Amino acid sequence: MDTCELCGRTEVETTVHHLLPKEMGGTFGATANLCIPCHKQIHALYTNEEIAARLTTIKDLQMDEQLARFIKWIRKQPPTKLMKIKKSNDRKGRKR
Repeated sequence: MDTCELCGRTEVETTVHHLLPKEMGGTFGATANLCIPCHKQIHALYTNEEIAARLTTIKDLQMDEQLARFIKWIRKQPPTKLMKIKKSNDRKGRKR
């Protein structure tokens, strides 16, 4: 078990997130250990192109308005809780 670098929860299972997506040239670049819900939320909200353009550091991710709301919520959840993450309507290609 580890600590998520995005939400700060401890005793969570983490995955490696490439801060610059691999397909955008980040294969050997900086990575962060994120809990599964945080990692899934990033990719549910944003395309790799959007991530590469403006969300390439933990600070950038934490400052993002949509992710900040999620981080505030996830910090209150127990480390063992895995939730279903759905792609945002914008991400699916549908406009609100």
